[in-house]
Amino acid sequence: MRETPEELKELQALLDASLSRSTSHLRSIINSERTLSAEQLTRVLTGMRTLALSTVTAKGEPRISGADGHFLHGRWHFGTARDSAKARHLAARPAASVAHLRGEDLGVFTHGEVEILNPRDGEPAADWPYLLAYFKDFYGDDLFDWDNEVVYYRLHPHWMTVYAPDLAKLVPAE
Repeated sequence: MRETPEELKELQALLDASLSRSTSHLRSIINSERTLSAEQLTRVLTGMRTLALSTVTAKGEPRISGADGHFLHGRWHFGTARDSAKARHLAARPAASVAHLRGEDLGVFTHGEVEILNPRDGEPAADWPYLLAYFKDFYGDDLFDWDNEVVYYRLHPHWMTVYAPDLAKLVPAE
């Protein structure tokens, strides 16, 4: 868990607000007995988690693809090739949705807007050196040309909810 107390507080506020703004149908499925707190979520989402990433084409058509997701400091981080379709979509239309699913045990659903962390032109995000060190440690220092081949994003969520009916199935016994 890499989150600060302030980041956990912000994440919990987002989770609570998102669920309270949801439809009654969604709240009948995801409720206080079938969700996780921010602290529990950050314990569950360690390492790389496969995401279903949804972007939109110029014609307004949805596109979904997979991405390696890393939940760091209460936000999803993911990358792709600079010349990929999803990179073109996100450059033109930064709104995105991601879902991380583990069978019927976990569903994390997030809508927001992406920030490019390592733009080809312009200044990288202030925390890019920290994130780059994390990604290089995870994937290996020489897997990519980190400056030219890949682009990384942080999804700034405006809505996030978690379905988890049994925390014990998600975290090892302590």
